[in-house]
Amino acid sequence: MGTNTGRDDTGNAQTDVLAQEDELTSEQLNEMRMIRREKLKKLQDMGRNPYLNEHWDITAYSAEIKEDFDNRDGSEVSVAGRIMAFRHMGKASFVDIQDDRGRIQLYVRQDAITPEEYGIFLTYDIGDIVGAEGSVFKTRHGEVSVKTTKIVLLTKSLQILPNKRQGLKDTELRYRQRYVDLIMNPDVKETFIKRAKIIKEIRRYLEEEEGFLEVDTPILTIIAGGANARPFTTHHNTLDIDMNLRISNELYLKRLTVGGLDRVYEMGKMFRNEGMDRNHNPEFTSMELYQAYGQMEDVMRITENIVSKAAKAVLGDTVISYQGKTFDLTPPWDRISMQDAVKKWVGVDFDMIETDEEARAFAKKYDLEDWEKLTRGLVIAGLFEEYCEEHLTGPVFITGHPVDISPLSKRDPSDPRNTRRFEAYINTWEVANGFSELNDPIDQYLRFKEQQEMLDAGNDEAHPMDEDFVNALEVGLPPTGGLGVGIDRVITLITDSPSIRDIILFPTMKPLEE
Repeated sequence: MGTNTGRDDTGNAQTDVLAQEDELTSEQLNEMRMIRREKLKKLQDMGRNPYLNEHWDITAYSAEIKEDFDNRDGSEVSVAGRIMAFRHMGKASFVDIQDDRGRIQLYVRQDAITPEEYGIFLTYDIGDIVGAEGSVFKTRHGEVSVKTTKIVLLTKSLQILPNKRQGLKDTELRYRQRYVDLIMNPDVKETFIKRAKIIKEIRRYLEEEEGFLEVDTPILTIIAGGANARPFTTHHNTLDIDMNLRISNELYLKRLTVGGLDRVYEMGKMFRNEGMDRNHNPEFTSMELYQAYGQMEDVMRITENIVSKAAKAVLGDTVISYQGKTFDLTPPWDRISMQDAVKKWVGVDFDMIETDEEARAFAKKYDLEDWEKLTRGLVIAGLFEEYCEEHLTGPVFITGHPVDISPLSKRDPSDPRNTRRFEAYINTWEVANGFSELNDPIDQYLRFKEQQEMLDAGNDEAHPMDEDFVNALEVGLPPTGGLGVGIDRVITLITDSPSIRDIILFPTMKPLEE
């Protein structure tokens, strides 16, 4: 069907903005917005206010009507949605409306709704939200439609939607005006539906198959613990104390495990005052869990299941495609130690390097920042980050992290310089981090003390001392396996989204300059 642009019986410009070939100038847009406000005023003067708090009973959605046409043919329905296209043909018109499930066409005839109502209907614009009643039928062109007997303006749109040909493609504008992005780009809406399904599946798996209990822990904290990261700070006026948005919920969840909640998890927002790129947003969704009487291998198995089951629930398969690359998430995943990774991709064998001084020579050779201050463990971690991560297409587990970068992990009995820790990588991205939890209060206190000294020396990502957590460990934390999963990164991979911002409804943005 063609799209007409013309004038209705009232003399108002009836422009199908979505079908325009050329971009509108600022002057044209302002003029069209003024016309919409004039239409609104006329409606209000007639006693028709489209912003009244009224209930509209929806009995069917577009997808249901189309999929079940054989049974619904001729039946009466009540629908509602946003006008996305107009086609006027004298005393009859076709209108495409978009609802929560898709689009459907309305067939509106003057003699079916009275000439007066039809004249008012002709003043409606692209973007207006309407409710309609009528019977289901199929046009001679085979289009499933609703033969309308009543149409009501429920909300008047005063803005102009992007044109149909160009759509809303400006990436920054899409993030700033997600509400328009969702209207114009059906695939975006589908991505966020998948996000919800992924999160639902993770909760289902943890609770129904693994017996975990979901809990809530504080977002505002005095001590920003549980990770090595820079926090956002604020001030509590009543208590007159500085506080932080949490960078992790780890230490609170471990306190609950001390208290006898053997399997707990929490999925929620974390905040880190750090860089922003395609894999990082200052506000992000993370899931952490703690399993009493478990260890690193237990939560590695859970990691594999969380990611593979989430993909299966949304895509129907554990093989995913991301930006042209294929990843098989089927357990078990490959494993390699951090030290072996450095040996494989850098060519430095730390089995032969015992002292910090020897390690620093390689740190200098490979241009690690502040190489003269690094310990053996920090050199291993630095070389891994700079030269190995890019090879981790995965899915793969990196194990055996140095104690120097793992203040909350249990030491490896076979080499106390390393820990019983792992990180999971897919597409070179770290998507999960877990370990056998350190439950020795004396060792934990000494590591906190060392980290606090680094913090005092200017390392604002070092872990602060948390004496209450040490006290909790003195009460007694059972052997425990802990896991943190970057939910946003997992969703980015499974939905094949180019950036983490594409799966966050309202990503952090710099304010526009006035």
